Amino acid sequence: MPDSQPQPPHSPSPSGPARPSSLLLSGARLTDGRTVDVRLCGGRIEAVGTAGSLAARTPGPGSRVDLAGYLLLPAPAEPHLHGDTALTADAPAPASHDPHTVQRRATEAALLQLGHGATALRAHVRVGDVAGLGALTGVLRARRSLRGLAELTAVAMPRVLTGVAGADGLALLRDAVKMGADVVGGCPDLDPDPAGYVEAVLEVAAEHGCPVDLHTDAADPARLARLAAMAGGLRPGVALGPCDGLGRLPSDVASRAADGLAAAGVTVVCLPQGPCGAEGSRDGTAPVRLLRAAGVRIAAGSGALRDAANPVGRGDPLEAAYLLASRQGLRPDDAYDAVSTAARAALGLPEVRVEAGFPAELLAVRGDRLAAALSLAYSRVVVHRGRVVARTSAVREYGDSTSPTDLDLPRQGRGGRGEPS
Repeated sequence: MPDSQPQPPHSPSPSGPARPSSLLLSGARLTDGRTVDVRLCGGRIEAVGTAGSLAARTPGPGSRVDLAGYLLLPAPAEPHLHGDTALTADAPAPASHDPHTVQRRATEAALLQLGHGATALRAHVRVGDVAGLGALTGVLRARRSLRGLAELTAVAMPRVLTGVAGADGLALLRDAVKMGADVVGGCPDLDPDPAGYVEAVLEVAAEHGCPVDLHTDAADPARLARLAAMAGGLRPGVALGPCDGLGRLPSDVASRAADGLAAAGVTVVCLPQGPCGAEGSRDGTAPVRLLRAAGVRIAAGSGALRDAANPVGRGDPLEAAYLLASRQGLRPDDAYDAVSTAARAALGLPEVRVEAGFPAELLAVRGDRLAAALSLAYSRVVVHRGRVVARTSAVREYGDSTSPTDLDLPRQGRGGRGEPS
C-alpha cells in the first residue's frame, strides 16, 4: 500500500473558520511492516507518510504522540455488551435497575472497554418486567456522559412479546425506541412463541427504521431457519448471537444452518470469552470456521463483564481475537478483523483503515506484529475522533542480568513511548 498523502487543504480565509487542530502519530508500525507517520485532523486521517516525513508540518505543543515500538490498527468495536448488569458479580443482591446506579455501572464498563481499545459499543439492555425502563434510562444517560470519548448505542431487550403477557412488553419496546434505544432486540428463545416474537421485533424495527440484534443459541435448526428467513434482507441489518448451539449440532445439520444464515445476510456475533447469560448459553463461541466457510459475516463481542454470567469477564476485544486465533484456529488478521472491521460493520459504522480519508478511530498496541500484539497486548493508546482518549502503559522489568545485553534481546524500560511530546 503506497503512502497516502492527499493534497493539503486550502488555507482558510481570515474571516473563515479556524482549521481544526491536528495530531501526529509518529513512528508507528503498520501490519504490512511499514513504519509511518500518521496525521489526524477533524476526526479523520489526513495523511500517512514514511516515518519523519510529516513531522515538520504538524506544529504545536501536545500535537505529537511517539508510537515507536507500537503497532497501529483500526480501533476495535464492542458489538455485545451488557452495560446494565456489568460489574455486579460481587453484589449481595440482584442488580439494581435504578437509573443512577445503572448509569454509573454502564459508564464504568464502557470506560474499561475504551481503555482496551473499543471506541464504539453496543449495550444490550433489558426492558420490562422488574427493570421497566429504568435500566434503559441509565444506559442512555451513560451514552450522554461518554460523548466525545466513545460511541455507545443501546439495544432494547423485552422478555416476552406474544400473547396476553406480551402486550405490555410490546408497548414497552415501542416506548424504549421513542426514548432513544437505537436497536431492537431480545431473546426469542425465551418466548412461548419464538416466531411470533421475531415477527413483533421486525415489525417494530421496520416502523422506526432500526437495526435488529437478537440473542439465540441456535440449537434448534428449524427455529433458526425460520428466524433467518424472516430476517433476511431487512435493512439496516440483523445480527444474531451467540449461536453457540450450532457447535452442538451434527456437522451436516450445522452446515445447512450456516448456509441459511449466509443466504439471509445476517451477521453472527460470537462470544469467545464466554456466555452473556441472557439466553442461558453454555459457551458463547459459535463454530466460526464453519460459518466463515459458508460465507456468514462473523463479528466477535465480549459478552458478560464481571457479572453473574462471567464474574471474571474482561470485556477486552483483543482477548476475544486471541481466543478466536488460539481456540478456533483463525489467522491473527482474521481474528482481529472480527473485533474491528466486522464488529464496526455490525454496528453500522464506516470502515476504518490506516489511510488518508478514513475515520481516525485507531488503536496502538506495543508490538511489531499482530500475532505478538494479540499475545501480549499490555500497553495501548486509543484514538477516537482524532484525539487520544485512553492510554494504558505497562512496564516490564527484570533483575540484573547480562543476558539481555549479550543476546541483544528486547527489554522494555520506563519512559516515553506512547506519550505526547
